[in-house]
Parts: sequence; structure tokens; C-alpha cells
Amino acid sequence: MKLHSINTGLFKLDGGAMFGVVPKQMWKRLNPPDENNMCTWAMRCLLIETDDRRILVDTGIGNKQDEKFKKHFEPHGEDNLMKSLADLGFEASDITDVFLTHLHFDHAGGAVNRNPEGALVPSFPNAKYWSNQQHFDWAFQPNPRESASFLKENFVPLQEAGVLHFVEPTSVDGWNDWIPGIQYRLVFGHTEAMMMLRIQHDTGTLIYCADLLPSSFHIGLPYVMAYDVRPLKTMEEKSILLEEAVKQNYCLFFEHDPVTECGFVEKNERGRIVLKESQTLKSVCS
Repeated sequence: MKLHSINTGLFKLDGGAMFGVVPKQMWKRLNPPDENNMCTWAMRCLLIETDDRRILVDTGIGNKQDEKFKKHFEPHGEDNLMKSLADLGFEASDITDVFLTHLHFDHAGGAVNRNPEGALVPSFPNAKYWSNQQHFDWAFQPNPRESASFLKENFVPLQEAGVLHFVEPTSVDGWNDWIPGIQYRLVFGHTEAMMMLRIQHDTGTLIYCADLLPSSFHIGLPYVMAYDVRPLKTMEEKSILLEEAVKQNYCLFFEHDPVTECGFVEKNERGRIVLKESQTLKSVCS
């Protein structure tokens, strides 16, 4: 199994929204905001190569949005999804599976693109796309709090094209088998039935945290996004994952961290779980 970090570009979100109840005086040292209180965040995805599959985990924001949308979130940077895949020698047609942790626009936006005629079509023509029924139903009829994050243009065309498939979890609060070497877990704090991945690779175990731990800045329990629909549930789920990561020496992959791709955690002398060391995915998997 080979793992590749896929950089799909940067975007901006309000610092207060990203750090929740944590005072700005504390979080601004972690990710300094601009004059509009906006902080820069990564949209870092993962490519998993197995003997017979090339699995893309999440897709970033995509490039089909209009200028009004871009003005809100300021997507920028030299990287994008297709360029990063091409840099590794892959084309869109090479991807066999797209695993969507959840359907918020910054995770699923690149799943669908416009063809030359302007129609919305799957970005990866030979891929099966994976979600779960519980989360899809939640996204299809969003609550007012999340309606701006669930854009039907990002996932309904997948259903219409017949390429959207649902995993069938047997455990609500534990790890579920997907394919050999890869398991997923449902979490409910950020949004309904978001999925994390646990990936057993040649040198250890990698956790694709999705938005349970969007960055290394969010390891501290009070650091919970205001976007989360159940912040107390997020704290509970985060605590479970971090305790497990310390005991099992998991490497945590951070999708939105602007600097740190992944890292290990440990308990400090005060009993708090903190980042032990920052790593690149390449160094972890070599």
C-alpha cells in the first residue's frame, strides 16, 4: 500500500468560527488572521494505492464555483486536485474509488465537475463514490445551520449517474471494515455520520481525521469549531480518538492544517494530550 498527500489548494474561513469558544487572544497565535478575521486553511486529501485500487479520500472544493462563492472563501494557491494527481503520474480516469468523509462543499466539491457542454458530471469517470445512507439523507435535506455547506450540485449528480454507493456500518461507535487494511468510523459531532478512516500501511497506522480534528491546532479539547452541530459530542469523540492514538501510536492526518500534514500525539506532564511531533506523510510512510 502506498499513501500520497494530495494538496488541492487553500481557502479562508473565519477564525472565530474555526476555533469556537476559544478566545482570539489564544488562537491568533496558532493561525494568524487577516484584517477581516479570516484564517488560511488547507484542503488536503489522500490518495491510497493498493494492488488493484487507487482510492481518493475527499476532493477539496473543486473549481466549478462562481465568483460570488469564491469571494466568500477565497480559494487560492498553486495546487489543485487534478494538478496534484498529475504530479504523481495519475489521470482522473485512473481513480477507482472516491471515499467522501462527508458532503460539505470543501470536502466534496471536487467530486463533480462541468463537462464542455456545461453539464454536471462525476470528475472521476471510472470511480465508485462512497458515502453512507444516514449522512446522505442528512445532506439531501439539510438543517438551516448547515444548508450553506451542503450544495446538491456536489453530490446529486453522482446519484443520478449511478456511481454513488453506500457503506453499510455494523457498528455505530466503533471501527467498521471497508476493504482489507482500511476501516471507517462514524462520528456525529461535526455533522451527522461523518466518517474517519483507519489505514494500516507498511510502517504503521494512519488516521484520516476529517473534520473531527481538522488541524493540529484542534487537539486541545476546547478547540471545537462553531460549525459543529453537536460540539459536546465532538469533544467526546475527539477524546476517544486521542486516547486511542496515544495508546496505539496512530499517526493523525490533518485535512485543513495549513502547515502540518500529520503527526503523533502524547500525554504531557500535566496529563494533557498534545502534538508530539509534526511529520510529513512521506516521512511517516517511508
